[in-house]
Amino acid sequence: MAKIEVNQVAEILKRHKLEPSLLREIVEEMNSATQPEADEEKPPAAKKQFVVLLSDMEGKLPTENLTGWVVQIPEDASPYSTTERIFKGAYDFNASKKGRMMPVKSVGEALESASPKYFKESELWIKTKLPVAVVVTDNVLPKDEFKTEKVDRRRKDA
Repeated sequence: MAKIEVNQVAEILKRHKLEPSLLREIVEEMNSATQPEADEEKPPAAKKQFVVLLSDMEGKLPTENLTGWVVQIPEDASPYSTTERIFKGAYDFNASKKGRMMPVKSVGEALESASPKYFKESELWIKTKLPVAVVVTDNVLPKDEFKTEKVDRRRKDA
C-alpha cells in the first residue's frame, strides 16, 4: 500500500471543493493519527555485562587448551548465576515441542541449538553459539624481549 503525505491529501481535498471547516477537521484528524504517541516510549535498554563461560572438561583449567562461550547477563546480576540461567533456558527448550523431539543434553548443545527466546526469560543473551578458544595468560608484559630502537625521522641521511 502506497503512503501519501497529509499535505498531498489536503491539496486533493481542496481541489474537490470540500467545505473549509470539514477540510480542517479531516486534516487535523490525519495529523493526530500520524503523530507518534508520547506514551509509547521504549524503556531504556538494560545495561549488560559480558561473561565468558569456560569449558573445563577434565579439570585442568590453567594448563590445557580450553574452549568457552561468551554470554551477557544484566549488569547487576552475579556472574555465578550464569550456569543457572543456562540450565533454566535448556529446561524450557526441552519442555517445548522441538525440545521433546531433540532434547539438549549438555550446556554446549543448549547454547548451540536452543533458540534465544528460551534464554530471554532468564535474562541471558548468547553472543557465541559455537565455543571459542580461550588463551591463558599470566598478565605480564615482557620488558626486554621487544626492545625497539627509537628512530628520528627528522634527520635526513644523505
